[in-house]
Amino acid sequence: MPAISGYARYRRILRFELGVIAQMWWYELVLPRVGFGRQAAAGRTARLTRTARRFHRLAIDLGGLMIKVGQFLSARLDVLPPAITDELAGLQDEVPAASFERIRALAEEDLGMPLDRAYAWFEPFPVAAASLGQAHRARLTAEHAAETGFTDVIVKVQRPGIDEIVEIDLAALRRAARWLSHIRVVSSHVDAPALVEEFAHTSLLEIDYLHEAQSAETFAAAFAEDPRVGAPDVAWERTTRRVLTLSDVTAIKINDVDGLRAAGIDPAAVAATFAEVMFEQLFTHGCFHADPHPGNIFVTPLSKPATEKDAAWRLTFVDFGMMGEIPDTLRSGLRRLLIAVAARDGKGLVAGIQDVGMLLPSADTLSLERALTQLFDRFGGMGFAQLRDIDPKEFREFGDEFGHVVRSLPFQLPENFLLVIRAMSLTSGVCSALDPQFNIWSAIEPFAARLLSEEGGNVVQDVLKEVWTTLGVTARLPQRIDSVITRIEEGRIEVSTPALDRKLARLERTGRRVMSAVIFAGLLVGGILMLPENVPTGIVFMSVSVVPLLHALFAGALGRR
Repeated sequence: MPAISGYARYRRILRFELGVIAQMWWYELVLPRVGFGRQAAAGRTARLTRTARRFHRLAIDLGGLMIKVGQFLSARLDVLPPAITDELAGLQDEVPAASFERIRALAEEDLGMPLDRAYAWFEPFPVAAASLGQAHRARLTAEHAAETGFTDVIVKVQRPGIDEIVEIDLAALRRAARWLSHIRVVSSHVDAPALVEEFAHTSLLEIDYLHEAQSAETFAAAFAEDPRVGAPDVAWERTTRRVLTLSDVTAIKINDVDGLRAAGIDPAAVAATFAEVMFEQLFTHGCFHADPHPGNIFVTPLSKPATEKDAAWRLTFVDFGMMGEIPDTLRSGLRRLLIAVAARDGKGLVAGIQDVGMLLPSADTLSLERALTQLFDRFGGMGFAQLRDIDPKEFREFGDEFGHVVRSLPFQLPENFLLVIRAMSLTSGVCSALDPQFNIWSAIEPFAARLLSEEGGNVVQDVLKEVWTTLGVTARLPQRIDSVITRIEEGRIEVSTPALDRKLARLERTGRRVMSAVIFAGLLVGGILMLPENVPTGIVFMSVSVVPLLHALFAGALGRR
């Protein structure tokens, strides 16, 4: 961790954020207002890529929470363009280890006893070091091992001083979010303060090892009867908020294809089982491991399977600092989305998205209805068998198009939904690495069918409600038509065209700004020409030209207010 004071760290983060805001203000607000919008747009991708690279360097240099910020942003495909997410996707949470003296002091302070008393043996060199903590091998004392049933353990110790660093980093991020919330081009598309609070919530849970220990036990209980899945046991007497002691379950990493084959394990079978287990977490248990990258999944060979039908190995999950849940509200929203997609109902799609919490209040729902209807119509009505036969290039084009719509409209996916996407993305990547012929559609089909079956009764009820609503509207339609005709005859019909009025007002403002720009140019050029003959008058002309210039630049913002 770089030796840098808290105040210097705070200022350095804010300087970077101010630079990003200044760049955004100049290229996205000022230049388009003076007629250089096309030029600003042409260099946007390269500009965003450079900004992401600068943040990449800043995160590596500062460490702490900034690496987590980069990883978090790399997953926010709903609010950030690929130029940023692609650059940050390679940010690895690998930093130099803290000195063993500092680790020992922190662990002994939290455990309330010397390290050689708490453990029979403790390896000074960590097996892994990350921005928030590091892990060491150790052995429990004979007495403690007899109580827990295991001897070899992995001890995660929080990085010394990380609490203060997290507090400083979150303070800087919250301040920047408040600044961004006052910039209309940002606030109309993303709720920056809410985005920071989502990240803060996840980060604070990650540095609470008591929460991770409880999550590990919850996960183990959910799969207690499943011979395919394992998880480490918690040594609670050696666990605190900053020290976590778990049984050592290290085995073959799931992406070690050569190691799997050497142990007589088929990588393709591992891929299929891993996908099944992840889908069961999502669709059956509702609580799932949200960070299933290869470093957090082991394949453990078994000397004796539970039954003859069971495999001679199991999947062992570790690191439960990032867990996700699928609450009832999300299930309800997804069900409504399902009905709307089946009916090609754009309005119903928007309503379902609002149920899920994906839509900001500033959304133009009419344009959103049209956009979503067009996107879903491309693949609507196709079963999984048909989707499997679609050219992958078409899927990529669909993803690019949908991503463009999401970023151009005020979408913001809720944290639990993003964790689902993250988990599925990592699952697909791991499975494809294990088995190049792996097909995600084949794996998800039985679980999608099961979900629809479980939700079937509720779906029928919702469809009946939609039918009843339609019948009610149809029954009232003649009366409403008669009322409209009567009002037309009496001359009491008023037509409201807010969108047209807004466009006319904008056109009028633009005309005034163009005139101001012409006056500015005339005064400035006139002043320059008069300088050789009459210096005072020339200076006056040039000085007065500032007034129409300011009007040309900022009248649009003042008019909107």
